[in-house]
Amino acid sequence: MDQVFAPWRIEWIRREDKNPKVESCVFCELPEWGADRENLLVARSTHAFVLLNNAPYNPGHVMVIPHVHTGDYAELDAEVLLDHGRLKQRTFEALEAGLRPDGFNAGLNLGDGAGGSIDDHLHTHIVPRWEGDTNFMPVLSDTSVIVEALEETYDLLHDAFADLEGAHVPDEAQAVEFRFEDT
Repeated sequence: MDQVFAPWRIEWIRREDKNPKVESCVFCELPEWGADRENLLVARSTHAFVLLNNAPYNPGHVMVIPHVHTGDYAELDAEVLLDHGRLKQRTFEALEAGLRPDGFNAGLNLGDGAGGSIDDHLHTHIVPRWEGDTNFMPVLSDTSVIVEALEETYDLLHDAFADLEGAHVPDEAQAVEFRFEDT
């Protein structure tokens, strides 16, 4: 069996220059900071939020994150699961409208062995994909090809979320909000 090693990723995981404002869990604290645009928080619902990945594999790489601090998917109650699922639906819609990808990779890294750098607060990665894009370049060759700045992606997605049914836009510097009636 061949193995692929990505030892450079451990430097990012163990880096000392993590955000000094974070006392415990960035996913718990970040939604309370209020600077949504600055912190790349693009949409919110009652029980979850959408955050642009600051080290994306492709433009539009986001994470849909429940507010509940847990790394165990089974600990999410029905209300949180439904809200998280509905926000993921809106996220796919916004990504399709704003970026027009050919497809998506979506999934969770659960547990220490899954390869995520934050394993105690679950989050769903959604990565837009295009025919002929970078495929697994970041994993295989320490090469990342990102063709769009995070700020430009944020603007596209903020506008796309704002155009969706049920969206509320407090102002351009804040995340688009959703209140799902049945959650």
